[in-house]
Amino acid sequence: MANLIIKSNLKEVIKDMRISSDLIDALNKKVEEILKKAAERAKANKRTTIMPHDL
Repeated sequence: MANLIIKSNLKEVIKDMRISSDLIDALNKKVEEILKKAAERAKANKRTTIMPHDL
């Protein structure tokens, strides 16, 4: 699994709370699922480019 989520970037958004490593892993899995589904949708529409509306 690729590291799509970077903890330091999350800390910029969530400044007043701590972030567990389990959260990073869960977010990475969720983003990977979303991207795979978006790729399937793009392929189903005969495109090789994933676009925002595929999300």
